[in-house]
Amino acid sequence: MSKKILGIHHITAIVGNPQENVDFYAGVLGLRLVKQTVNFDDPGTYHLYFGDEGGKPGTIITFFPWPKAYKGRIGDGQVGVTSYVVPKGAMEFWKKRLEKFRVPYTIMERFGEQYLEFDDPHGLHLEIVEREEGEINNWTFGEVTSEVAIKGFGGATLLSTEPNQTAELLEKVMGLELVGKEGDFARYRSTADIGNVIDLKLTPIGRGQMGVGTVHHIAWRAIDDKDQLDWQKYVKANGYGVTPVKDRNYFNAIYFREHGEILFEIATDPPGFAHDESQEKMGKNLKLPSQYEPRRAQIEKVLLPIQVRELD
Repeated sequence: MSKKILGIHHITAIVGNPQENVDFYAGVLGLRLVKQTVNFDDPGTYHLYFGDEGGKPGTIITFFPWPKAYKGRIGDGQVGVTSYVVPKGAMEFWKKRLEKFRVPYTIMERFGEQYLEFDDPHGLHLEIVEREEGEINNWTFGEVTSEVAIKGFGGATLLSTEPNQTAELLEKVMGLELVGKEGDFARYRSTADIGNVIDLKLTPIGRGQMGVGTVHHIAWRAIDDKDQLDWQKYVKANGYGVTPVKDRNYFNAIYFREHGEILFEIATDPPGFAHDESQEKMGKNLKLPSQYEPRRAQIEKVLLPIQVRELD
């Protein structure tokens, strides 16, 4: 038996103040806040989801905002950089937009592509790259129109404590194709048209420390529940400890920590984000899973108020 993962489903990170988080990802980057909910394991903490117009797999970045948490350190055992893809010709718009909001950036090249590198307000490393691949994002916000809007993930850069073992997992278990090596990076590609490029740093840089400004986990796509169960058996058969299926309301999830210490999740594409509120109203109100609905008043008292604000 062999399998090929479609690509990235979502990436989840830890940040600080939730309003600062909303202002940056919605107000500056122009992403849609597609869901306000809570961390199912810690209901006193938001779980905020940002993505394209419909919240499609491969576009979603999610956050646990912990306003008083300690600062983390990006390093081995984590996603080091989250990459966003924009339409061809959009790079100049994004340079000017970052300048407008006084976000410092650098320009670099990797595997023949130009990247715009910058950090979010809480220290997460981000980058923007132009590609033809991927559907146009029809969500518009402020000056961010569909002609320049972020389409979703370009991919991610992985930092591993054991790069050789992570490379073996990506190629031999996850079924990604090794497309080349350049300097200290190996590039892998999946079959999807978005969230499909993974760069693996080939030498360790020092162990990361979880906290504000770091990625908690990277999630990969399963087509449906059956596909996810097949992945669960397959990953376990290849020597990784895998969790039982966990119901996350908008997808089902299984988790395992690969041998380079990066936390991987495999999440189902369905049911998506519009099953508990209409697509038109997604993200406007706090949605709670059924087990927490009786505690709504208590939870709302703990959570800091947030609003999506047009900053242009």
